[in-house]
Amino acid sequence: MKLLVVEDHEQLSTNIRAYLNQEGYVCEVASNYQQAVEKLYAYQYDLVALDLMLPDGNGLDLLKAIKENWPHLCVLIISAKNALDDKIQGLNLGADDYLPKPFHLAELNARLKAIFRRKNQQGDNSVRFEEIALNTDNFEVKINETLLDLTRKEFEMLQYLLLNQNRVLTKQSIAEHLWGDYMDTADSFDFVYQHIKNLRKKITQAGGNDYIHTVYGVGYKFKKSA
Repeated sequence: MKLLVVEDHEQLSTNIRAYLNQEGYVCEVASNYQQAVEKLYAYQYDLVALDLMLPDGNGLDLLKAIKENWPHLCVLIISAKNALDDKIQGLNLGADDYLPKPFHLAELNARLKAIFRRKNQQGDNSVRFEEIALNTDNFEVKINETLLDLTRKEFEMLQYLLLNQNRVLTKQSIAEHLWGDYMDTADSFDFVYQHIKNLRKKITQAGGNDYIHTVYGVGYKFKKSA
């Protein structure tokens, strides 16, 4: 999952980023309203963790902008403003959940996973496609009953493909989603091909079908064969 943390407290944002990166997220940080808007327009995210108190703007105004321009983007409000009216206003504006400060990082992780599961997997902890079953709780993938030995990035790549079935995903979008926004300066995305190649090989060796179709000159599409 790719997450944008909008938080002006440097130590807190650093702690969140370090913890969630260890948990398998691609976690990026914006320290103010303007930086958050720039990142939202430049990159694709699955989730936003949003502080309401920003040095150059109101977090609720940013929430409005997110819901107007990226209506399917999941938002978790994290804020020391624990007043009931702020919570209600944020939820009424489309936030998916509200976590008051101070909080444990493990709870933040659990809330983010729950939001993502509700929005993208209909509340289930698994994603299924034909003979493929992917479990986001234990990071396991099975082909029928055969357990695949995948790296973390291979798991995340397969999840990204499964959640974007029938959509063409460019090599750059895959790289940015799995490795972060610094990938936009990369000279080549050939390493994406290598990961796709390894993933295909492991799936077919376990008896699965290859649903990853190459769109030459562009990227890849996950779908059944025509």
